Amino acid sequence: MTTRSNGDHHGNAASWYPQRRPHYGYGGGSASFRGCCCCLFLLLTFLALLALAVALVVVLVVKPRKPQFDLNQVSVQYLLVAPPTSPAAAPAGVPGAAYLSLNITLLFTAVNPNKVGIRYGATAFDVMYHGVPLGVAAVPGFEQPAHSTRLLQTRVIVDRFNVLQADAQDLVRDAAIRDSVELRITGDVGAKILVLGFSSPKVQVSVDCAIAISPRSQSLKYKQCGVDGLSV
Repeated sequence: MTTRSNGDHHGNAASWYPQRRPHYGYGGGSASFRGCCCCLFLLLTFLALLALAVALVVVLVVKPRKPQFDLNQVSVQYLLVAPPTSPAAAPAGVPGAAYLSLNITLLFTAVNPNKVGIRYGATAFDVMYHGVPLGVAAVPGFEQPAHSTRLLQTRVIVDRFNVLQADAQDLVRDAAIRDSVELRITGDVGAKILVLGFSSPKVQVSVDCAIAISPRSQSLKYKQCGVDGLSV
C-alpha cells in the first residue's frame, strides 16, 4: 500500500483551483479621457467668448451703418405702345393685346457712410407694369471703399412685350389719353461690411421706385423712390 505525503496532497489540491492573475483596472484611462474632453470644451468656450469680445469691440469702434442705395436718374431712349393690329380678331368681350417696347437707362447711387469697406452682391431689379414683369435691370457685384459714393449704370431693353387683356386696355389708355405710363422698379441689394479682411453677416436693403414716362415727349415725368427697410 502506498501513501501520499502531505506535500503531494497539497500540490494536487492546488491544481484544482485556478491561479489568480493580476488585474489591471481601466479607471485611470477613463479619467484621462474625461479630462481631455473637459479641456477641449473649455478651450472652445474660451475661443467663442474671445471671438464675441472681438466682434463687440469692432462694432463699438466701427459703428456700422446701413448703406444707401437709390435710383438717382432715369434716361428714356424710347417707350412705344402699339395697340393690337386686329382688334376684331379678339373674342367678343375679351380685350385684345397691346405691345410695349422700352429702352431706358437707370443710374443708381451707392453711398457707404462707414469707416470700412462694403462688398455688394450682384443685384437684379425687376421692371414691372401693373405687377407684370417686363424686364430686368442687372447690377453686378462690387466693392466700395469707406466714406465713398459710387454711380452704377444699367440699361433695360424690352422689345414688343405682349401685355394681355385688361392690362392691355390700361396700357393703351395710359399712353394715348393720360400720356403717362407708370412703371415700378424693385429689388433687394445684399451687402457685407468688410473688417480686417473678414465680412459681416449679409444685410439686405429693399429698394422700391415708381417712375412715370410720357410716350409723347419720350421723357420722364416723375420718379419717386423709397427704401422699405434693412433686414439681416
